[in-house]
Amino acid sequence: MSGYDDIRPPQPELIADCVHCGFCLPTCPTYTLWGEEMDSPRGRIVLIAEGSEEISEPLVTHLDRCLGCMACVTACPSGVRYDLLLEDARAQVERGVSRPRSERAARALTFGLFTHPGRMRALAPGAAAARRIGLPRLARSAQERGLMPRLSAAVSMTPPASTRDALRPLPRLYEARGEPRGVVALLQGCVQRVFFGGVNDATARVLAAEGFEVHAPRSPRCCGALPLHAGEDAQARELVKETIEALEGYSTIVVNAAGCGSAMKEYGHVLRDEPGWRERAAAFASRVRDVHELLAEAGPRAERRELPLRVTYHDACHLAHAQAIREQPRELLRSIPGLELLEPDEWELCCGSAGTYSLTQPEAAAELGERKARNLIATGADAIAAANPGCALQIAAHTERLGRPLPVHHPMELLARALGA
Repeated sequence: MSGYDDIRPPQPELIADCVHCGFCLPTCPTYTLWGEEMDSPRGRIVLIAEGSEEISEPLVTHLDRCLGCMACVTACPSGVRYDLLLEDARAQVERGVSRPRSERAARALTFGLFTHPGRMRALAPGAAAARRIGLPRLARSAQERGLMPRLSAAVSMTPPASTRDALRPLPRLYEARGEPRGVVALLQGCVQRVFFGGVNDATARVLAAEGFEVHAPRSPRCCGALPLHAGEDAQARELVKETIEALEGYSTIVVNAAGCGSAMKEYGHVLRDEPGWRERAAAFASRVRDVHELLAEAGPRAERRELPLRVTYHDACHLAHAQAIREQPRELLRSIPGLELLEPDEWELCCGSAGTYSLTQPEAAAELGERKARNLIATGADAIAAANPGCALQIAAHTERLGRPLPVHHPMELLARALGA
């Protein structure tokens, strides 16, 4: 296969930043699992560099195996932007390689479903019925026996939301309590609004209790993070533009899902070659704030009630590594009287969810999911806090499979309880 086309190829200056020192190796989940150089960040950067001459089969294989967790970005002493290299290289692969028909169909189904809240709502009754009859448990059993790995992985993580919850719209406006501290727009997201609508509601209520007027517009339907991180460039760019058009009138855009926030903060890079959008995208990205980031900067104002609970916090990769937001969620959780915060081992390793990774690489995802679940269970916590919907589904499925099911809450849900919100 020929090399990269002229549409945003991986930037040579970013590739040159890697000095192949190896500090990334122990933090990379796939290198930890397999010990293969080409399944490490520096090995993949070598393949990405070679892709300008030829998009080889090893390049496709090892990029597919990458979770895109960005733990290497945190670990790298040279500041290598592996996240941007991976994003551009994956887009080149999807344009330059003809995948098998079954893979093309699976990708079309995934990105044609999960970026459309309306379509997911239509599936909500089926998802609720599947949980009632125990299909996720049967799927986890099939996973353990290696039966239909992709299908069983998908069914095992059936979301827990009821049909009523999935169909319930979020109020468009939450009035600020006390002296106003600002006006913000809350991104509802795609998967988040359908299956984790309670997280959005809790987020808005916490912000309102802390003095922010919260607008929750219906649009955009999706910020584009899911296709962007998987190399589906054309679809991602359209969703990026729709998101900018829908929300650029707000001075602050608040996000409560790690993957969405990390993508939106890089909109300037995504549209860097479009003169009519480049400046708009960069300006928009500068106004995107993760909710933990915003609240920690603003400081607590509303009174917190006691919440006696032992909680272990899971660092979602696109929050901890891609956005470098690690202490703020912990600070907010520690502000709750009676809540004991417990730290798990291997916080930096991905849980294996990683957008669509648990569907495309189910065996590796399951191994990482079990490893993460064991570390979280070992803390002795009563509950888990995690700020990304994919992480919540993955961790809940694997703690249940290990016979130690633990509730997984978004930190905003715990804060909302403490604030009586």
